[in-house]
Amino acid sequence: MQCKRGIARLETGEISSLSCESQRGEEIVVSVFDVPGHRTAIQAFLEREHEFKLVAVQTWTLENVPLPRLSVLCTKWDDETYKMHRCPPEEWARRYTQYGVDRVWRDDVLPCRVYLRHCVLASHKLGQFSYDSFLDHTYLADRSTTIRQYLARNPGIMAEKPPDSLVSRYSG
Repeated sequence: MQCKRGIARLETGEISSLSCESQRGEEIVVSVFDVPGHRTAIQAFLEREHEFKLVAVQTWTLENVPLPRLSVLCTKWDDETYKMHRCPPEEWARRYTQYGVDRVWRDDVLPCRVYLRHCVLASHKLGQFSYDSFLDHTYLADRSTTIRQYLARNPGIMAEKPPDSLVSRYSG
């Protein structure tokens, strides 16, 4: 079974996207982008990133210069808090139950193959430092396997192609 965008695979557990959570001693390189300040763009962003806890954070350039504004980071939270603050029962049913998903925030999932490929390609486009940061400081939901280790065991992921509807968005 594949879910809404056609890239999640419930039968293999390959259903996750990517979020951040605090981890002592870890840091990551991220890509910062602007969401246009008009209502439609903001609503689209909130819809697209609905399941995440959005946190304001200070970000710096690679030269260690702070950016002039805070950035929004998509972070992990738990299902109970998500349901309480952003996803009441009817919304939960529409977004998840109809696809056979009973929990969103869980540790027993793997990344959607097409989405992971997209993230790897995007980090590579930003240069070797960003690429290495993504591969070595991004972990699976088990919080111990790096993306580099996972890709070494699953090299076919990089050959995955997105469905036609997502080619322009999920091609790095």
